[in-house]
Amino acid sequence: MIDSQSVKADAVVGSDSRGFDGGKLVNGRKRHVVLDTLGLLLAVVVTAADVGDRTAAKVLLEHVADAHHRLALVWADGGYTGSLVEHCLAAFALVLAIVKRSDDMRGFVVLPRRWIVERLFAQRTPGWALGRREAVVVVMSVRVRSRWGGSSGRATGWSARPHPRR
Repeated sequence: MIDSQSVKADAVVGSDSRGFDGGKLVNGRKRHVVLDTLGLLLAVVVTAADVGDRTAAKVLLEHVADAHHRLALVWADGGYTGSLVEHCLAAFALVLAIVKRSDDMRGFVVLPRRWIVERLFAQRTPGWALGRREAVVVVMSVRVRSRWGGSSGRATGWSARPHPRR
């Protein structure tokens, strides 16, 4: 799955790495991510918010196709329609499947597979101020996924605090 999220940038962020996303009315940066079906992060790119989804997707999907040779299908939302679908098939041998909401539905609708990406963005909330750079997004993803192994840090071999020596 591929998706993006626009986030506000702090005042200390330089103007060269921030932009205005007219669709979301956000002045800041945009996180572009590719996930597998479990929600594990395959690739991330952080751009200025004025960079379009299709433009960033070409770079991101090229990287993913090189790193993950068995990948054959990528789900995306309606923002990735157009010539990108044909480009992915011709250049990377990837089928880009667009998951759309039907026109007759009103209000909030849960779309197939799209909730996996939204879950990833929701898990970034505790580090909202920090999660605007690529490295921090990757580190937070590793921290969240490392907790899946058990109910406590000791069960998974990971702990937030070192244990006292006896």
